[in-house]
Amino acid sequence: MSEREPGELPEPCPPSAPQGRVLAAVAAGGALGALARYGALVLWPAAGHGFPWTVFVVNVTGCALIGVLMVLTVERGRITHPLVRPFLGVGVLGGYTTFSTYAADVSGLLVRQEIAVATAYTAATAVAALGSVWAAAAATRAWLDRDARPTARPGARDVGRTA
Repeated sequence: MSEREPGELPEPCPPSAPQGRVLAAVAAGGALGALARYGALVLWPAAGHGFPWTVFVVNVTGCALIGVLMVLTVERGRITHPLVRPFLGVGVLGGYTTFSTYAADVSGLLVRQEIAVATAYTAATAVAALGSVWAAAAATRAWLDRDARPTARPGARDVGRTA
């Protein structure tokens, strides 16, 4: 598949893989993503009060990975297998990131009257998640475009050129 021009997105269409395979890919990916999130929460448990750093980091890193995946699959068409997006995007990254735990954390902070922390967590998660999608997508585009740019070697001279 050839690369698409930036800003040219494909027309929506039904998945090209049979639905049973798509469902299996989403389920397998979701299990792996949820296990990764659970592992992060076990390795870095929340203190029970204050800013929920682990869920924040999980959600922000997951959003960054979604930005990379969307550039590689949708924008540039570098990865074309029909099960990649269901497995990685919906499954792994959908299971890894967690709006429900984020919402429960905000609710818990409010119940404990940690209003300033709840407000900061709510705003910081939204800003950081959106920012990480944008930054990761921009970095991925730049990385993919690196071969298209002419490179000049420092100190290189045009040999054989007359002044």
